[in-house]
Amino acid sequence: MEKRLQENHHALLNEGKEDETEIFGYKTHWFRRALCIVGYLLSCGALLIVFYWKPAWDVWANCVPCDLQEADVVLLRATDEFQRYMRKKVIWVDLSKLLDKDKLSQVFGADKECVISKAVMKPHLKVRYIRVQKIRYVWDVSAKQFHRIGSLEDSNTCYEIHHKFADGLTRQEQDFRKLVCGPNAIEVEICPIWKLLFKEVLNPFYVFQAFTLTLWISQGYIEYSVAIIILSVISIAITVYDLRQQSINLHNLVEEHNHVQVMTWIKHKGRCQMESSSLVPGDILLLEGQKLSLPCDAILLDGSCVINEGMLTGFNTAKGDLVRSILYPKPLNFKIYRDAFKFILGLAVIAVLGMLYAIYIYTSHKQPAGDTLVMALLFLTIPVPPALPAALTTGIVYAQRRLKKKRIFCISPQRINICGQINLVCFDKTGTLTEDGLDLWGAIPCQEGSFQKAHRFASGLPLPGGLLCHAMASCHSLLVLEGTIQGDPLDLKMFEGTSWEMEEASPEHRKTNTADEHTIVKPGPDASQGPVAGIVVLHQFPFSSSLQRMSVIVQELGKNSYDVYMKGAPEMVASFCTAETVPRAFLQELQGYTSQGFRVIALAHKALPLGADGGLDGLEREEVEFGLTFLGLLVMENRLKNETRPVLEELMAARIRTVMVTGDNLQTAITVAKNSGMISSSSRSKVILVEASEPEGSTPASVTWQLTEDKRPGPGEEGKDLCITVEDKAELGSLSTAFHFAMSGKSYQVLSKHFSSLVPKVLLNGTVFARMSPSQKSSLVEEFQKLNYYVGMCGDGANDCGALKMAHAGISLSEQEASVASPFTSQTPNIQCVPEMIREGRASLVSSIAVFKYLILYCLIAFVGAILLFWQLQIQGNYQFLVQDIGITIIACLTMSLTHAHPKLAPYRPPGQLISPPLLLSVILNVVFSLIVQVCGFLLVKQQPWYAVIRSHRGCPLANQSWIPGNGTANSTEPHHRVLSYEDTTIWPLATLNCLIVAFVFSKGKPFRKSIYTNYAFCTALCLQLGVCLFLFFADFERIYTGMELLCTPMIWRVYILIALLVLFSVSFFVEDAVLQNRPLWLWIKALFRFRSSSQYRVLQRKLAQDPAWPPLNRRDLAEETYVNPAYEEEEESGEKQPAGRQGGTR
Repeated sequence: MEKRLQENHHALLNEGKEDETEIFGYKTHWFRRALCIVGYLLSCGALLIVFYWKPAWDVWANCVPCDLQEADVVLLRATDEFQRYMRKKVIWVDLSKLLDKDKLSQVFGADKECVISKAVMKPHLKVRYIRVQKIRYVWDVSAKQFHRIGSLEDSNTCYEIHHKFADGLTRQEQDFRKLVCGPNAIEVEICPIWKLLFKEVLNPFYVFQAFTLTLWISQGYIEYSVAIIILSVISIAITVYDLRQQSINLHNLVEEHNHVQVMTWIKHKGRCQMESSSLVPGDILLLEGQKLSLPCDAILLDGSCVINEGMLTGFNTAKGDLVRSILYPKPLNFKIYRDAFKFILGLAVIAVLGMLYAIYIYTSHKQPAGDTLVMALLFLTIPVPPALPAALTTGIVYAQRRLKKKRIFCISPQRINICGQINLVCFDKTGTLTEDGLDLWGAIPCQEGSFQKAHRFASGLPLPGGLLCHAMASCHSLLVLEGTIQGDPLDLKMFEGTSWEMEEASPEHRKTNTADEHTIVKPGPDASQGPVAGIVVLHQFPFSSSLQRMSVIVQELGKNSYDVYMKGAPEMVASFCTAETVPRAFLQELQGYTSQGFRVIALAHKALPLGADGGLDGLEREEVEFGLTFLGLLVMENRLKNETRPVLEELMAARIRTVMVTGDNLQTAITVAKNSGMISSSSRSKVILVEASEPEGSTPASVTWQLTEDKRPGPGEEGKDLCITVEDKAELGSLSTAFHFAMSGKSYQVLSKHFSSLVPKVLLNGTVFARMSPSQKSSLVEEFQKLNYYVGMCGDGANDCGALKMAHAGISLSEQEASVASPFTSQTPNIQCVPEMIREGRASLVSSIAVFKYLILYCLIAFVGAILLFWQLQIQGNYQFLVQDIGITIIACLTMSLTHAHPKLAPYRPPGQLISPPLLLSVILNVVFSLIVQVCGFLLVKQQPWYAVIRSHRGCPLANQSWIPGNGTANSTEPHHRVLSYEDTTIWPLATLNCLIVAFVFSKGKPFRKSIYTNYAFCTALCLQLGVCLFLFFADFERIYTGMELLCTPMIWRVYILIALLVLFSVSFFVEDAVLQNRPLWLWIKALFRFRSSSQYRVLQRKLAQDPAWPPLNRRDLAEETYVNPAYEEEEESGEKQPAGRQGGTR
């Protein structure tokens, strides 16, 4: 029984996917629930706050484990490294008012095996579901597990889609599915201010801060407490405002797409107009008119349309997933944040030890229990700085503000610090490294199996008429909308090159019954005039990235014959042409242009042997796409942006790897990489082509490695053969050459599937990844991250969204789809934003570490002074604390981070962790220095001849009076003064000026920030603070002594204290600057102790450096076993099923 409970109590949601989650079933127990309510009341809500922080404790305290089938509460736990918990209630939907159990089978029609059907509990007609991050999961009664709903099942085949849904859904089926699946909308509510405020205030640190401030106010420390409250309120208000604005912006972004009017087909009723939010899986959409918004994922069942990808509306769409990733971001796995938490835990331990010390001192002196408790709690608050949350965000806020001035916007500010650790940046090519649009360079006609003279579009002459011109004018997916030609930019540019015009077909031109409307293209006034009056595009076989081609069936006006035109990737088009029509120099000609960075497409033609009354209905592309005549090549140029090469050189000089990830041709990508400097043009830099093939029959999967060198055509040699030579491995080794791997997305997929152990090795030197799909781009970024690279991604298109979201820091050059997924968006459409982002990230990271170190030192310096004074039951005065806390610390924290980023990127990164030898030594040594100075001052002042125990205030002796021991002391029967003492008067200036010393010492400028003197606010504040402190220390004014609760001391003693502080400054500055920040010294120490980086890519680099067989050259390796990476096996299966799952015209 117990084993059965354990099995049915636990399951997995979204198994094998990115958002995989464990789910546990629980049932509310009335007695436990009652005890918890009592606990809430007795703890004044403190237990409720703890349960808010720890939802798992809430479930464990209120519920008992049970089968998922019986659960009314479920506990969700993410399977990633963060193991986050969520508590969700199981919701019941009563369908009895909507359905009749006797007619239940009629509701589902032919779709009786769908998840929704299996979720209905009979005979009660109820459905159980949970809602997790905007997605519904219903309980499958038969399978006894929760399933995601909101779209058609992937198991549906094309036939099943047509058979089940071709006639549409009945009204009752629609109502039922809407009740269970919910609305088809991305519902992003504008979060109320009170809720944002509530979440922010309940942050554990703010709760501790509230406890601290309450204690201080009770002890009369009003001024500083009020200052902290004001600072915290400002910090919370800014945070709440930013969150509110993000919520409003995201709501506005998606709201307009939630209310699209659509036409659907209702079974037995016909056409019906409704709002898109009412659509359900299985609905049939009728696309009417020339222009409309598609409100869901759908598949075209009949007819044709041109889609401009936009923001889709359902959370079960790809765009819905992007919006959910913004609403529910993953925690940042950044080591500095984990180290900061460990530091705070360490301070908490010190605070507890201090509290025990205070209890011991006060009890040993037989002090009242009330005073002992208050002082112990007060000691508990000293080592943990209450200004820490606000202070740590100042560097990020300032960096974000500087980025905004440079037109770089950030929706995830915490990622700014992560930018400081980036050591690899992936770039998309088109629109990112190169200009967004393509320009026509020329057309190379082919006649009788030979290339002819190229037609240069820059000449201004019209393109000569003929089949090549006809192919360019008709083989595209353009259409006229509202008097404007719209469609793919490449198609549009190609069509414009013909100088032809486009119009919608009139009734007299419709000679076939395949469709109601067809596109007509005619020669324009600037086009070459010929015998052709125009061409009607009768049928399209649309372009597919997997097929790499498109075809059209056309008919010349006034003729009864038909023609087929094809365009696409040159190698693909040539494979469909008869061998005698393809020039022998085809590959050399193609490589001659692609090696120069040109984009090349090929065109082909054949006459279609159909009669005058021949129909096109049911004609498959395989029936027409064969035996074509090769027409020639269309060459387009995609120029590098002016900023690309300087930026890439800057990044590489800073030892930041650059990688190209593009959907374009491999040879073109390699050429762009060389032209941009991503691959050095020197002879010592080699490119190794990696080509992997899937297994065929008994032949296992294979991978070939070829070292190539391309000799580009010089001026006047365009179109000549491209020389490719295979280098010798010995030459590669003797030259100590830097080598780069280049591969296509297909090869990357085969490597990941059959040669998974090779993938990390290839990625170490992989520079060019071409023909990469969006999912492959995301996978590549993830693989780099597994090697412990901090990855940046820069792209501009919707196909970059996944990679932008996956990267540590994604920056979009687009304000459209990509910006939704990207933490950063640049309004300047070039890659100059990348080094700017890294510069500001480094400056922000260094500032955060400096402020963190300063606050730790400030607290520990105060802690040391408190320990010494507590020894004699004393504490610093309120105004003494006030000068340290507000006059120095808060101002220093707010201005220390104002130093701007250094304009030059250093060839190394700032430290990415707090728990490292230099930083720990910095904190420990400065604490030791402070401890030595304060202990010496505490002990030496007692040895002075003028020292006495003071029980009430005493002024300075007059000029004719000497310092007599005990002069001015009160009666020994008076109560012991809590503040006044020579020890406190000595320790206070030592501690206060020590805070100024560490603030200056920790504000290091180069190499990641500008010099400290450029931070005018900080330098001015530091000078004013130093002047005020020295004035308070040396000015013999009675009102100052009285107000600050200090005692007058001989001038020589004050000079001794100042000398001690100067020595402390010299030692601290020397140790920090000459030792702890001395990079060559630490590199020497690492080499001496043979310390090596534990990053995976470093470990692998060292391993491969010892391998004489790496890199492999001019050879072919076979897969040793039939092992298939299961992740890719599942991905293939889902990819095969995906089209069928979308074929119902449904969401």
